[in-house]
Amino acid sequence: MAPDAWTAKDERQYEHVRQSERERGHSDQRAAEIAARTVNDQRRREGRTPHERTMGTGNPHTSLEERTVDQLQNRARELDISGRSSMRKQELIEAIRAH
Repeated sequence: MAPDAWTAKDERQYEHVRQSERERGHSDQRAAEIAARTVNDQRRREGRTPHERTMGTGNPHTSLEERTVDQLQNRARELDISGRSSMRKQELIEAIRAH
């Protein structure tokens, strides 16, 4: 499941987060998604990914207001919201919530 570029530490973090999310009642699939996003976000913060700024949609447990514009644009892309590239942060938040 984990990418080849992950270190042994990343793998351990992934398993720990996945197990924690399962204990919180999330499905296997949702727990795996949250764990992978958590590890990838950490890798981005540490500069171990090629596109530190433009990848990811942010932690699903944080509010939309706490996410960056890049993360909101990526989420809007996933939802196929048209006009997202010219939207300001608040407009992106409103469009995502309306979707």
